[in-house]
Amino acid sequence: MRLSVIDAGSHTVRLVVADTKDGVPLPVHTAKWKLRLSEQVDPDGVFGQAATEQLADAVARAARTAARWGAPRPLAFATAVVRNAPDRAEVLAAVHARTEVGMRVLPGELEAELTFLAVRRWMGWRAGPLALFDIGGGSFEVAFGRGRTPEFAISLPLGARRLTDEFLARTDPPATAEVLALRREVRHHLRDAGARIRWEHPHTAVGTSRTFQQLARLCGAPPGRRGPFVQREVERADLRSAIDRLAARSALGRCELPGISAPRARQSLAGAIVGHTAMKLSGLKTLTVCPWALREGVLLRHLEDGPGWWTTLADHTEPLPRYDQVP
Repeated sequence: MRLSVIDAGSHTVRLVVADTKDGVPLPVHTAKWKLRLSEQVDPDGVFGQAATEQLADAVARAARTAARWGAPRPLAFATAVVRNAPDRAEVLAAVHARTEVGMRVLPGELEAELTFLAVRRWMGWRAGPLALFDIGGGSFEVAFGRGRTPEFAISLPLGARRLTDEFLARTDPPATAEVLALRREVRHHLRDAGARIRWEHPHTAVGTSRTFQQLARLCGAPPGRRGPFVQREVERADLRSAIDRLAARSALGRCELPGISAPRARQSLAGAIVGHTAMKLSGLKTLTVCPWALREGVLLRHLEDGPGWWTTLADHTEPLPRYDQVP
């Protein structure tokens, strides 16, 4: 069986077409469209016509590509950049009218649960009690669990792009006072979650997302061309040093550092601060970077629980469910 998933995030609309023989989603084709939606929305998060049309066009192209690769209509979802938009209903309705793809907006807690499922399947049961950290553009997900799904899952307003816009947009490189204010904000939001993870004593701690992958490379992990099966870790001490390196450079200058791409250079400092603070408050010295995340979690949930779970999720006319209310 062949499935496909479309993920509309802050920077990019991504398509993954996967073969699912034996219950494992193995990608056969991937594609992405760099829209940088977070830079196009109004300061209050409103999409407006131009950004909506670009999103609809990218989803249409992704759906056509999936069809050419023999996949049925994609499972399409949008993360915080659409979820938090005041005109979310109009955006999703426009996408559906243009593409006939019913795009879902996932609650942050459900994002954490699905990502946790993907990480559990990648890491295996030998990982034991597992803590998860996922840095997105608009939100930061934290989860902990001993089984297939987490016992604890939350979403916090600590996305790397969101924090950059709020705290680090005045000067480039940022002033020391701006960095300190950002660190205080992150500590404030992560205090309770960090205490919970510390109390649980996870056997394994995992970071997912493109942000963690780039930070790991900056801290000395093997490059992506070595493939997904190479062990990649981030040491807390190395991440602390990386914060100083990033803070001392402009966004353009950060592109010269290993692993830091131009589209994410501006928000890399905020991502590093979130990652380091989460590790410190949770009492963790090392994170393993996992290549599977939310997209794989959606595919795995579809394979393991059947298509019914997807149809129960909210569209733009219904209230968003809590993650623990989804069958």
